Amino acid sequence: MSEKYNEMGEEAIGKLLLKFSLPAMVGMLVNALYNIVDRIYIGNIPEIGSLAIAGVGIVFPIMIISIAFCLLIGMGTATNISISLGKKNKILAEKYLGNGVSLSIIFGLILSIIVIFTMDLYIHKLGASIHTEPYAKSYLSIVALGFPFLTVGYTTNAAVRSDGNPKISMMTLLLGAITNIILDPIFIFGLNMGVKGAAIATVISQIVSMLWTVGYFKSKWSGIKLFTSNLKLNLNNIKNILMIGAGPFILQMGSSVVTLVVNSSLMKYGGDVAVGAMTIANAVNTFILMPIFGINQGVQPILGFNYGAKLYHRVSQAFKLAVKGATVISTLGFFAIQFLSPYFIVIFTKDPQLLKVASSGLKIFTMMFPFLGFQIIAAIYFQATGKPKTTMFLSLSRQVLFLIPLVLVLSKLFGVKGVWLAVPCADILSVTVTFIMTKREMKALERLEKEEDFKKNVNKYPEFN
Repeated sequence: MSEKYNEMGEEAIGKLLLKFSLPAMVGMLVNALYNIVDRIYIGNIPEIGSLAIAGVGIVFPIMIISIAFCLLIGMGTATNISISLGKKNKILAEKYLGNGVSLSIIFGLILSIIVIFTMDLYIHKLGASIHTEPYAKSYLSIVALGFPFLTVGYTTNAAVRSDGNPKISMMTLLLGAITNIILDPIFIFGLNMGVKGAAIATVISQIVSMLWTVGYFKSKWSGIKLFTSNLKLNLNNIKNILMIGAGPFILQMGSSVVTLVVNSSLMKYGGDVAVGAMTIANAVNTFILMPIFGINQGVQPILGFNYGAKLYHRVSQAFKLAVKGATVISTLGFFAIQFLSPYFIVIFTKDPQLLKVASSGLKIFTMMFPFLGFQIIAAIYFQATGKPKTTMFLSLSRQVLFLIPLVLVLSKLFGVKGVWLAVPCADILSVTVTFIMTKREMKALERLEKEEDFKKNVNKYPEFN
């Protein structure tokens, strides 16, 4: 443990960032594949592909909500496990693991029941038409059955990282993605099950991932164990889990609201094709940004450790290096989309109209891509250095303060094109706010560094005191 901590505070930042980020980048890319592979196969279902992918896009806000609950419990559980292990309290860490699993089962079951039995009440409000409703309901009714497996799998996988095994965590994502990729064509095309087949493949892959991670905590490879006795809920543990997980939960719920507003506006002004095009654009956007989120995961512990150790020059160095790497990736992604957007879209659909709308929309959607690397890294900086309120403000300002009003106003002025334009416009405003707050924070960091250097000099040369 001590060698690992010495490494965090002494090893060259570039080497350290590479060591931490590469496994995270692989894991995030695999996770992106996991999320978009259904859409690729669904979009290519003969005759109904364009309507089917629009139907899946319609229920995307519900999927975002399910991930929000995963973050609520998973992040809260994993963080408390890390803190407990840092205090060398293995027994408490195992209690958090058990309580996290119990909460995951409870929340997953409740969410599953609510979604399945109230589906008819909200499916039209999500933007479903008479043409896309059957596909939306077919997909959601089966995927919702997997929510308990999804929440338990996410929570235990996050706990695997806290247990000091990021490679096992990466293998979990890889296992789920491969299972899904193999089963999708079998169920969708081989068994002619269409959208239902995609949903079944997704649930099976979630079950496989969950069994893998639960099995890990029963194996000799884990430092902490999952004991049945620790499944009994403890009020104080529940409170600590939910308090820490509340921030990511709120951000994800905000994203769900944004998706709902966007889909409603697209349905109003562009119909099923517009919704399907946005579904594809979101999938491409997510995949390209995943390496940046990998850098995010890699730089977070480096920032947090060195900030806590008052090594402010290393904090600044890590932040700037991460921003440079993220900016390179986002800029390459920008040029790739601007010049090759049809080639990204054709993976999902061969429908000429959908291909045209999604291709042109994607170019508008990603106009501010070169600046998103900075924005994403800046957000994680504030979180890693103990400023979660700032992180939440920056994220919610883009979604709630900027994007939702812009979608509503610009869609009235320009129709479907206005919805696409709202995204880069919101990015311009949020990047500006992020830049102002980050510049102020960097000046504060410089002051802290000077103060720390002064203290060191005073201690080194007491005669000047």
